[in-house]
Amino acid sequence: MMNKDHIHNRKLTWRHIKALNELYMKGKTRSKIRGHQYIDYLIHRKKFIKPQTGNLNVLEAQKDYASFFEDHLLPYFQQYLSFFEHQQIEHDARRPYPEDDILTLMFIAKNNETLKSELTTQRTFSTKIFKGKGSKYLEKQESVRKAVCKILDIRDFPEKDPKNLQWRFVVDCLNPYCVVLCENVNFLKDPWPAKANNIELWYVGGNNTRIINDIPDEKLRLPIYYSCDWDYHGLKIYSDIKAILHKKKTDISLLMPPNTTDRLPVDSPDHNSFWNHKKPLSGLETSDFKPEHFQLIEELISKDQWIEEEASGLLEILTKNNV
Repeated sequence: MMNKDHIHNRKLTWRHIKALNELYMKGKTRSKIRGHQYIDYLIHRKKFIKPQTGNLNVLEAQKDYASFFEDHLLPYFQQYLSFFEHQQIEHDARRPYPEDDILTLMFIAKNNETLKSELTTQRTFSTKIFKGKGSKYLEKQESVRKAVCKILDIRDFPEKDPKNLQWRFVVDCLNPYCVVLCENVNFLKDPWPAKANNIELWYVGGNNTRIINDIPDEKLRLPIYYSCDWDYHGLKIYSDIKAILHKKKTDISLLMPPNTTDRLPVDSPDHNSFWNHKKPLSGLETSDFKPEHFQLIEELISKDQWIEEEASGLLEILTKNNV
């Protein structure tokens, strides 16, 4: 099974992954990948790789490297390579695509019809789909922008956003035992852990929650959980969804973050959700939250902090919440 938690932390690029695959295939590589935190972790902590005696420019695979690569990296390498070839996107070792961008490009390809039908401006697209990288990310990353346009088969983005943006993305599985509705799209970009564990993922466009009204009742019979950024907007959207589902005679449960100490200041770059200190619980609907929710929300408000949804892996979040 592919593990989301490693992707979030390793911060590899396609160049790194190709070099690590070369190590797996040939037992050594001349690629200059030392100095990267994850690569150095494999060299110094795990002892899976070491510089060649007498030639520090060559890295050699050690005893347990092959099994490690097969468990944690080979499935992703194969998926990425197949994707690049199918989409006819240049993918030599000079292409510095970050791994999370590759997953985002794969997500765009899977959902290209939905994205094209509600095509936004480049800056809105960058903010919503390349979450956490800012509205100007595609302006700065020309190779990524070109890949997006190629996948969507467009020459450029429109000048104005559609009036009624209604994105709904789903990661289906054959026998789901629950649904996790995600505020952000990032968990849907790496769907394999969810599918392997019979979890169906939904994204309904952030603030554009009205699309939930169009979901058939039979889709709402499973237990539904909500995963979000623990900031004002994320929790306000939870209340909006809860109200919509209440009218459809069903409910949704809020997932607590497993690590409540990993917090960010509300004035973090590209974060635009702020607490209202003039209203109790920042104006959130108090009846929607349990005592443990109250405690954490009040701590975050008092310290002007928030917790990012992707700070933990999806399976880690579900395990912590006894799902």
